[in-house]
Amino acid sequence: MLKLETDLQGKQARFGDIYPILLEKNITLCGNWEYDEAMFDGILNKDGSETIYLRIPFDVISGMLEDPETQIVFGQPFVLKHVVNVGLDHEGDDLLATTGLNQFQSPEEKDGAIRRKSHWEEEGERVVQGIVESFPLLDERRIR
Repeated sequence: MLKLETDLQGKQARFGDIYPILLEKNITLCGNWEYDEAMFDGILNKDGSETIYLRIPFDVISGMLEDPETQIVFGQPFVLKHVVNVGLDHEGDDLLATTGLNQFQSPEEKDGAIRRKSHWEEEGERVVQGIVESFPLLDERRIR
């Protein structure tokens, strides 16, 4: 995992204002979220079984997640490499294991070693900077 130094950390926004901006940049709400904290998730690179993600954690300050009026505060973004196990799952369902298509297999590496660290740090910071630069497009009263 590579922690990124950006101007996004600590900024606050309304969920309904910032989420469309993130979607335009192919960053979505990560599937495993709680009502008071979650992550936005974007793919920086996918090569075979390896995927490099940009993750942007955030906390809910007020409201309930996915409500457009919910106020959130951003945490420190980071880059993460995930390696999917594309082999057979010998402990899983026979049909799925035979085809190698078991979507519920554990990943081979949840936090794999990242090669070209400076490249992916720069790429992640570039994407986050694009998000930060989008903030002025929003009503200043909604961003702190």
